[in-house]
Amino acid sequence: MQPTQNYPVTEYQAAMASLHVGRGAENNAEDKQGTDLRKLFVIVLGYAKFIGLIITLSLVAALIVTMVTTPRYTASTSVQINNQTAQVLGKGNDTDQEGTELQSTADTERFLQTQMDIIDSRAIAIRVAQRLKLVGDPAFYKAVGKREDLTTTSKAKIYDDTIKALLDHKAAIMPRNSRLATITFSATDPVLAAKIANAWADEFIQANLQRRFDSSAYAREFVSGQLVEARAKLETSERDLNDYARAAGLIKTRDGAQPADNNNNMAASSVTSASLLQLNLSSNVATQQRIAAQQRWDALSHGNVLNSPEVLANTTVGALLSQRATVQGELQSERARHLEDFPTVMKLRAQDAAIGKQIDQIASSIRSSVKQQYDAAVVADDQLKQQVNQLKGSSLAEQDKMVRYNLLSRDADTNRTLYDSLLQRYKELTASAGISASNIAIIDRAEVPIKPSAPILSQYLAIGLAIGVLLAAIAVTLRHQLDDAVHIPEDITKKLDIPLLGVIPSLPQEDLITALKDPKSLVSEGYSSLRSALLFSTPNGLPKSIVVTSSQPAEGKSTTALALAQSIAKLGRTTVLVDVDLRRPSQHAMLNVANTKGVSSVLTHQAEIDDVIGHSDKDGLSYITSGPIPPAPSDLLSSDRMTHFLRELEQRFDVVVLDCPPVMGFADAPHLSNLASGTVFVIQADRGRRGSLRSSITRLRGVRATILGGVLTMFDATKAANRYTDYYGYDYYRYSYYSDEK
Repeated sequence: MQPTQNYPVTEYQAAMASLHVGRGAENNAEDKQGTDLRKLFVIVLGYAKFIGLIITLSLVAALIVTMVTTPRYTASTSVQINNQTAQVLGKGNDTDQEGTELQSTADTERFLQTQMDIIDSRAIAIRVAQRLKLVGDPAFYKAVGKREDLTTTSKAKIYDDTIKALLDHKAAIMPRNSRLATITFSATDPVLAAKIANAWADEFIQANLQRRFDSSAYAREFVSGQLVEARAKLETSERDLNDYARAAGLIKTRDGAQPADNNNNMAASSVTSASLLQLNLSSNVATQQRIAAQQRWDALSHGNVLNSPEVLANTTVGALLSQRATVQGELQSERARHLEDFPTVMKLRAQDAAIGKQIDQIASSIRSSVKQQYDAAVVADDQLKQQVNQLKGSSLAEQDKMVRYNLLSRDADTNRTLYDSLLQRYKELTASAGISASNIAIIDRAEVPIKPSAPILSQYLAIGLAIGVLLAAIAVTLRHQLDDAVHIPEDITKKLDIPLLGVIPSLPQEDLITALKDPKSLVSEGYSSLRSALLFSTPNGLPKSIVVTSSQPAEGKSTTALALAQSIAKLGRTTVLVDVDLRRPSQHAMLNVANTKGVSSVLTHQAEIDDVIGHSDKDGLSYITSGPIPPAPSDLLSSDRMTHFLRELEQRFDVVVLDCPPVMGFADAPHLSNLASGTVFVIQADRGRRGSLRSSITRLRGVRATILGGVLTMFDATKAANRYTDYYGYDYYRYSYYSDEK
């Protein structure tokens, strides 16, 4: 039966093979889950010696570097940086931005970072170099590890190298939430390191004070120039104001040193305005008095005088009215007892008339007085109104003149205010010149270090260990990714993308022959598993013809072909093992039979099939050896005679097992794989191939061969323990390595 299906095999084949191999589906699921801890562990364990070598070399290199490195000493000084300067004069100085207290955390962080940047600046390094005279100092260059040829190097380069060396060997750090900065300097000379660290802190403070002094001096110079200009403007504006007032006849009544009130500017800026204001106030008062006098007069002139408040308020009238009431009471009493002509009645009537006359006289006098007051108020009101009307005309005329005067007055007031402010500021700057407290203080000065800060053996070893681990990780990753060898059963599916049919343990050659004869041996069990997988490899069961091949020689394909044929024959199926390796045949040696005639004899028409078929009495297996080795094996195997030969064997036997040559380097195996119903690919474990396996699979797929799967031979579980595989842990895999005959 000619196969029409090309590899990859059907899902049915893959499922059946996975079922009988044991754990193929679980392995695929684990591959999808990604790398787990156990996989990483076994990978590291597999490359333990390689990793150990790299780490050991890194540690040795670190130790050597530590021993040959010149000891360096680090001196450190700490300074406190405040964002608020002590106020010597009792008030802030706004020209010193660093001296003002910052309001927010962000501003404080920005200020402290600015100070750290100043410490790291080139300007401070230049000041330190000038202070300690380090430019051109051989001792300094030796301490920082620089080799300067002072005789041939230019001065500019020496200067630049000195500043660069200072910056390279200096470090400044400030912990978060702290205002204490640490300045360190490293050199091979401990005394010089301490001297430079202290000088750096001192120059940082001096630079800060110098910057403030320069800022104050600039401010004084600027304010002084502005003060001169303001004085000139003030004099000019005051002179213009006085000239205009003299020419216009305006007499100011306010203080010229004080600015005019916006609301009463015109009212209080001249004598006329002041007089008009005063007379207007007096006129208003007179009008009020006139109205009050008129109200009193109207009350007296209309109605009973005795009912007027003015009369009733008089004490004399009140006394007379009281006396009159008494007399009238007595009169009423007497009239009740006597007649009108009775002397007491007449006397009391005379007294009542006399009191009434007195009251009328006093009321008339009060009425006349109120009239006089009313007339006087009317006269005074009229006179004041006349005077106000007269001054209104003068004031209106003066207002036209005051427009220009007010403009000049405002200009003078503005210049006077500016001049006073500048004068006060200049006095403050003059008083505070040269008096500035620093917001930076040295807490700990650098002392000469006793112990070297570098190299520290433990640190170098830790660095070497870290580098070694990193290099080992990179190397192991590269080796693991580039390793195309098949080490464990899972690699067949993962690296070759073919199903796994079986796993054959590793045994020595002498033990292998014995194990194949024992049906209960582990090797026999492995080939029985292979047979079971092949029984379910296709929808029709066991393939009619099976090609057994490998990528390279000596991978166990001949042994696999023999064991597979014997295992199938034990099922009671007629099986024939055909050795079609016409270059290096081996089945006759393994079966211990003669090889005088065989496949080559049939293909060259020197014998018929019946003449070359042999039979094994023990297991019922039929076999055909290779026969004499022909000069052109490929021509024979690719001939039509070979096709007819295979088809006739398929008709006579249930299963035909073909022991083929390796795929790489020969055309025999691909051609025979195309003719057969299925191909079993034999792979030796732990054998590096550099892509030969994938190339072989590609060649087989190129001829549309049906690849049933792969068989892993010579598998040593003790070595697989260092790799991630489900086949690790079985006792029957604990055997030694063996070498196949091919």
